[in-house]
Amino acid sequence: MEAQYRELTENEICRDLFSHFIRRQKVVKCWRRDGGKWVIKDDPFIDDWSEADYGILIACLKNTAATGGFVYGFFCDGKLKGFASVESALSGTARNYLDLTSLHVSADMRGKGIGKRLLLAAGKWAKEHGAGKLYISAHSAVETQGFYRAMGCVEAQEYNQTHVEAEPYDCQLEYSL
Repeated sequence: MEAQYRELTENEICRDLFSHFIRRQKVVKCWRRDGGKWVIKDDPFIDDWSEADYGILIACLKNTAATGGFVYGFFCDGKLKGFASVESALSGTARNYLDLTSLHVSADMRGKGIGKRLLLAAGKWAKEHGAGKLYISAHSAVETQGFYRAMGCVEAQEYNQTHVEAEPYDCQLEYSL
């Protein structure tokens, strides 16, 4: 097995790049706000991407690369099996956040430390580009939240309302760099 982590260019981001990527995630329990407190609730569903979702993802990743952001991939035997992206514009009242807009690992490669390496690379890039923290609007699945918490992420001190409105069930987190 040949493994490689590297930055992706705008020109190589296309539907074929994701032909061996398995987004599928079986979700049973999620974190939800209830009476101002975070609690775990049953909310079973299968999370997967449609072709339309891939189209949106590809457009977003191409835009991130074109506007000076960071798009980073993990390849196994030449096939994309994980990726992360960070936007280039600082945000927050103190202008100390850079936005981690994606972090995904193919279902067949989860639990192997790939997500950790992708998050560390995203954090390193963000720090080099003036951020003190990564802002993360993260899926509320218990497994996803477990990963981010194990990496040291905490609830964001300042919420990005654009993310809250776009994904009201996401957990708004930050990762100090």
